[in-house]
This record gives sequence, structure tokens and C-alpha cells, in this order.
Amino acid sequence: MDDQKPHGLPQTPEIAALWARADQGDAFAQASLGVMYQNGRGVPQDNAEALRWYRLAADQGHAPAQNALGIGCRDGDIVPQDDGEAVKWFRLAAEQEDSEAQLNLGYMFGEGRGVPKDGVEAVRWFRLAADQGDAAAQLNLGVMYETGRGVPQDEVEAVKWFRLAAEQGLPDAQCFLGTMCQEGQGMPQDEVEAVRWFRLAADQGYDQAKAWLDEVDAAHPR
Repeated sequence: MDDQKPHGLPQTPEIAALWARADQGDAFAQASLGVMYQNGRGVPQDNAEALRWYRLAADQGHAPAQNALGIGCRDGDIVPQDDGEAVKWFRLAAEQEDSEAQLNLGYMFGEGRGVPKDGVEAVRWFRLAADQGDAAAQLNLGVMYETGRGVPQDEVEAVKWFRLAAEQGLPDAQCFLGTMCQEGQGMPQDEVEAVRWFRLAADQGYDQAKAWLDEVDAAHPR
């Protein structure tokens, strides 16, 4: 096989094999080339080429490519910004149980981007992703329960979802859970447990947690 890819640019054997599979219609390979072109990994960065490969994969029903197109439309990086088009692609992927697309669709409903703002729909999509173990979706579902958006307010349920996300190492969730421990919301008040969660978040560079720990240290000097 020729060791040059189209346009005469040098190519590794791995990229050559990927290109061959993509040209034969392999959706996974097409989506992989889309990622490579979007990020300039192993090939020159080229949004037009990224878009072309994503579309080829998405048109075959490849959920990650559909989600990538949704992100591109939402953010306006590889295509002109279009929230309605983003929702279309997110929905196609979300209906195939792609957890990232379900999370993204939840955001769109929660923010009213490309669709009417709808907390109930946001909760529905966050829950589908959260049930698959997506930490960001678990965090967002916790926020919805804490604030009573799209569901009846329920601090115990909020704590449950914050804890699941926090245990996966998500610093935002650790900070939320620390606050719930500190205030005794949805659980007995426990400052020791609050400090533990805030410290875990602070160790990841979360400024809000650092500020809270500084206040604790100032109030209880060692």
C-alpha cells in the first residue's frame, strides 16, 4: 500500500489502515478520522475534513459522531453555531443511549437552547445518562433535586446523586456534597465529613473548596 495519504502528506501505517477502513465505509474509522482532523492528531488540523468524516459516520447512525456534530453545532467550532441543529444530532445519539449525548441534550433543555426551556425534559435526559454512571449527569441531577427544577425538591435524593458523582472524583460534586454535609441538608450535619469532601475537591484545584478550607483553618487555628 502507498505510504502517502491523499494530498501527498506522510502517513503512519496505523493511519493508513484507518483511512482504508474509513474509505470502505467503516463508521468507527470515519468518526476516528473526524476526531483526528478536529484536534490535529497525526494529521493537519482541518475542521472541514473533520466535519466531512463526522457526517459520513453520523449518517450511518454512529452515535459518537452524531454527538460530536451536536457539540460542533452547539459551540460553532467546526460548523456555524446552530442550537437547533445541535439538538437534532444530540437527540439522534441520545436515543441510541449515548450517555454523553443524553447529558448534552439535558443541558440544552435546561438552558432552553434550540428547544423551549424544560426542566422536566432536562431531568429525564440527565437521569438516563446518570443511570449509566455519567458523573456530570449525576451532578446535574443532584442540582435539579436540590433546587427543585423539573422534579420536587428533595435534598436526600440530591445527596445521593452528589455522592455518586463525588465518589467518581468530580470536584464540583465533592464541593456540593461538602456543602450538604456542612449545612446538614439531606443528611445529618457532619463538619468532619464536609472537610473531607472539600479537601478532595481542593486537592484537584477547586478554588471554592480551597476558600472554604481557608475559612475553617482561620476559625480553628492549629
